[in-house]
Amino acid sequence: MKYIFANWKMNLGIRESIALSRAVMRILRGEEKTPIVSIFPSFTVLNDVRKIMARSRVKLGAQNCAIEKKGSFTGEVSIGMLEDVGCDYVLVGHSERRTLFAEDNELVAKRLKSAMESRLTPILCVGEPASERESGNAEGYVSEQLYSALKDLKIPKQKDLFIAYEPVWAIGSGQAALVADMVFMHGLIRSLAKTITDHQDSKIHVIYGGSVDAKNAYGFLREAQVDGVLVGGASLKIREFEGIVQSASEVMLAQEL
Repeated sequence: MKYIFANWKMNLGIRESIALSRAVMRILRGEEKTPIVSIFPSFTVLNDVRKIMARSRVKLGAQNCAIEKKGSFTGEVSIGMLEDVGCDYVLVGHSERRTLFAEDNELVAKRLKSAMESRLTPILCVGEPASERESGNAEGYVSEQLYSALKDLKIPKQKDLFIAYEPVWAIGSGQAALVADMVFMHGLIRSLAKTITDHQDSKIHVIYGGSVDAKNAYGFLREAQVDGVLVGGASLKIREFEGIVQSASEVMLAQEL
């Protein structure tokens, strides 16, 4: 199985989100073998998107969540609220949250713990900035992010652990990671996650995010170490997104032969 997570970020209003959701539904109907697709829209349109996706295999995700369950936390959205609106997944520690909103490893670990204790499935995001890769410390940087987030985490046996490797320098830059580098980092992440958590191998999924588009998606998805992709800008363009879905479908069909 392959996973495609579409992170719409802070881009679309209600009408645009509804239109794009319907377009996504149309392209999925035409595929013989479909990956698991999840849409991550803005908080304000979660319910509208959920209605479009009702009774389909498409999942709904949130881009962030509060650590606290309820209370005087102006501007926050709790996990309970996300559960009520029908979310299946939630992103935790996305590089834009870490960089633009100063979310450090400690805060990310707390957020991950809160999400893991809920009905939602969290997707932990990790990845190195350009300076760390250029200095040869990409492995150490990502390893520290992983250890901090996972060392005290209790994962229910039935739950999946998703980790998105998103090198910061690749996000929104149009410059995706080299496949060989990405495969190496995915192997490292999978091995460390298994060692730190002792979770089942079959329940650990590592996906790639960083300038994924219709042209390079197949090259990533055909690799055994890649369980899926986290798509940003290309998920807002239906033809680009359709190409990514088709790539995943082709890989899945080939794997059955």
